[in-house]
Amino acid sequence: MPPSTTASAGDLASLVVDWFAVHARDLPWRRPGFPAWGTLVSEFMLQQTPVIRVIPRLDEWLTRWPEPADLAAEPAGEAVRAWQSLGYPRRALNLHACAVAITERFGGAVPNDVEALLSLPGVGDYTARAVAVFAFGSRHPVVDTNIRRVIARAVDGHPDASTPNPKRDLPAMTALLPADDSAAARFNAGMMELGALVCTARSPKCEICPLAHVCAWRTAGYPDREITRKPKQKKYEGSDRQARGAILKLLRATAHPVAGTRFAEAVPDPAQRGRAITGLLTDGLIVASADDEFTLP
Repeated sequence: MPPSTTASAGDLASLVVDWFAVHARDLPWRRPGFPAWGTLVSEFMLQQTPVIRVIPRLDEWLTRWPEPADLAAEPAGEAVRAWQSLGYPRRALNLHACAVAITERFGGAVPNDVEALLSLPGVGDYTARAVAVFAFGSRHPVVDTNIRRVIARAVDGHPDASTPNPKRDLPAMTALLPADDSAAARFNAGMMELGALVCTARSPKCEICPLAHVCAWRTAGYPDREITRKPKQKKYEGSDRQARGAILKLLRATAHPVAGTRFAEAVPDPAQRGRAITGLLTDGLIVASADDEFTLP
């Protein structure tokens, strides 16, 4: 199609929805009949974790705990144990707390209302709307890093999205949403997929993008083409994060208390070991006894 300088919200939405219908990845949480609880669990797991690592863990989790009440009936430590190598294990505690809240306050059913979802432990603005949209088909704007990037380029003509700002980002996505609830849900998912697969942060594939002929950034000749590089995450090897993970690995391997002296096997440096233990205790990820023994919560 010939280049265009602008596209209406309806045109842009149609392009994204049509592209998504052909190119969407086959992911468990997109399949018909996938439960709302599964959607909530997947959203927790997908925070800062690649899809490929989430899929097998999600399947294990839902096989063991198919309903919130099933997880709520177990100690929180079992959630931490099952989290294994997903990273940021505090999410496991929040998810267990969610299961308890859903069981006690909502009769065991994940609520479909954004405000009710926001009242759950560890559920923020993005997760609440994602569950309402993808599990229940409600019409809300869902904005993640990928969607913000697509809007910044295709609509605003910038090479990057600026700092997250819900007061700006949510209205920007709302302005693009189709009026139909089902189409709006597909558009939310399609924008997310487009940012993840095509309009990527470092190497956008403009040659295959369905928005190429209406993209404001491309049409303007890629002004300020230099894409901002985010600071690299601190090296994991040898870090305090690795030390925390090593201690949790020891505790996950047994249902019995572990003597604190054994942590030296996993974290030889005394100072780093002390920081790791203190941090894990503060976060509620481990519990200490008077005998200097430790367990998962």
